[in-house]
Amino acid sequence: MRVWSSRYLVLAALLLSGCGYNSLQQQDENVKAAWADVVNQYQRRADLIPNLVNTVKGYATQEQQVLIGVTEARSRALSIQATPEMINNPEQFQKFQAAQGQLTYALRNLMGYTEAYPQLKSDANFRDLQAQLEGTENRITVARNRYIAAVRTYNTTVRSFPTNLTAKMFDFQVRPSFTVANEAEIATAPKVDFGAPQRGASAPEAASPAAPQPPVRR
Repeated sequence: MRVWSSRYLVLAALLLSGCGYNSLQQQDENVKAAWADVVNQYQRRADLIPNLVNTVKGYATQEQQVLIGVTEARSRALSIQATPEMINNPEQFQKFQAAQGQLTYALRNLMGYTEAYPQLKSDANFRDLQAQLEGTENRITVARNRYIAAVRTYNTTVRSFPTNLTAKMFDFQVRPSFTVANEAEIATAPKVDFGAPQRGASAPEAASPAAPQPPVRR
């Protein structure tokens, strides 16, 4: 009986391997690891924002609405808990992506306004925070691209025959990925005209009240 049991186990292992189960498991772990990296980089950015806002506030006292816009966008992003289970929930994933997109736009808007303050730009603390923020944005881009690639490979396996049968049997679901909706607008720094009133630091798709006119350099 023990011999036959061992043979059945070996046969079952071979069948699972041949039907793509091992590939699904490996690719599923790759997606989870890539997602964890995305979350870590977004958290790193969120941790930089309070110091950045306080530094800018010391020089750009008239830009309160822009500063508030960044702070509120950060709060909205942090209010959505990025758990590992989120990659199984397309609706929550979309909300997370939208909140992070709004924060990205708010930060770019803020950095555009800082051009009007030469003393701020020469502040060593601000320059350090700016460099850290730029580095973090680059790491976010890399992490997102890795996640997109991992999900593409995994989803292709889940949908392909005959591994789609194994995926259904073991409940491997198609995973959501980052979309290109509004990506071009988010990735482009807002144009700031220092001679005219500007709009607040909200995402392109969200309406916001007009921001106070930035001071004109003399």
